[in-house]
Amino acid sequence: MAVLPRFLTDPQIGRHLLRDEGEVIVDEVGKHWVVYVVPVLIAAAGLVFLIGSAVWSITWAWFPMLLGLGLLTWAGWKALSANLDRFVITNMRVFRVHGVLARSLATMPLGRILDITVVKPMTGRILGYGHFTFESAAQDQGLRDIRFVGRPDERDLSIQRVVQRSGLRGPKVN
Repeated sequence: MAVLPRFLTDPQIGRHLLRDEGEVIVDEVGKHWVVYVVPVLIAAAGLVFLIGSAVWSITWAWFPMLLGLGLLTWAGWKALSANLDRFVITNMRVFRVHGVLARSLATMPLGRILDITVVKPMTGRILGYGHFTFESAAQDQGLRDIRFVGRPDERDLSIQRVVQRSGLRGPKVN
């Protein structure tokens, strides 16, 4: 039996696909493992407070116990939120699904992608993650910044490959 129901732990990407139009997933990108470091540290602090509450007097033990439970809950929420944040590349578009209780879906057709900027900070170059910035003709869009993408160079090449195969950039010149 699962601790959390499946609808809380699975972003259910398949229900957003246009299967009758022939849309298939090229790549589904979850967050890089580095986003889980802070929730793990917060959870460890929560455990320290929970265990530490045993050495306090019975009249004051409730305070570190509540603090520890609060930190564990917050860390679990942050980790679950990172787990449900998915960036998906299909043969027709790119989209992002995120949110725990309320889900958000931001979509951009491949034809509207004008420019992709890949930023790899120094820690990202060492640990293998980067951030994407999508530019399109629209000023405000829901799919602009995708942060903590693992293997960003490979993901950028797969997007460029899908755009090229779809014929949106014109034929290759020899």
